[in-house]
Amino acid sequence: MSTPPMPTTGLAMVRTLGLVAAVCGALVVAAYQGTLAAVEANRRQALERAVLQTVPGAVRMRAFVATQAGIVPAEGAPAAAGERFYAAYDARGRLLGIAAEAAAHGYAGEVRVLYAYDPAREAITGLTVVAHKETPGIGDKVMHDTAFQANFRALDARLNAQRTALANPIRVVRHGAKRAPWEIDAIAGATVTSRAVGKAVNASAQRLLPLLAAHLEALRQDAGKDGT
Repeated sequence: MSTPPMPTTGLAMVRTLGLVAAVCGALVVAAYQGTLAAVEANRRQALERAVLQTVPGAVRMRAFVATQAGIVPAEGAPAAAGERFYAAYDARGRLLGIAAEAAAHGYAGEVRVLYAYDPAREAITGLTVVAHKETPGIGDKVMHDTAFQANFRALDARLNAQRTALANPIRVVRHGAKRAPWEIDAIAGATVTSRAVGKAVNASAQRLLPLLAAHLEALRQDAGKDGT
């Protein structure tokens, strides 16, 4: 049995819907392409503000990638080439510290942080939470809880004798149980989120800091160069 031809009105409707879909798709693509540059610029500015906030006294930063072969500027480096980090400099061009992003799964989703590392002190000296989905009033205390933030003023991040890993893994302990300088005192009632922050920082530092150890002088010499 042959299928009866579609009425003229039906064909017209199909053509119209197809045209509308095509136009809408083109508009979405155009809007994405048109705003992509602005979105990326805003993201870079937000990141720069976070780095300068996390490394006190810094006025300029530059992005690098650390690999087994050395340190290279992030511009043009393959995305999976190594560990990305940010060198922060003061107004006189002195290297003040290193900032790096880290992430781990918390109670409700991924917790992303930016931590500062001071090579001279071999310590983590600052922490900024840049994104999270934790419970308001509980997990989000990691952002502003004074006692928790104090963990990161001088968190021990020394390397072992072989310079291949941290001498003591950074770890989170229950609230009030901190005894060692590489331990993080958790927030009471927000232990899961606290542990996510500690896990993220430890994992990142274990990968990044050994790669940096032999190349800090190169970062100090780079201070006079422009770029972020």
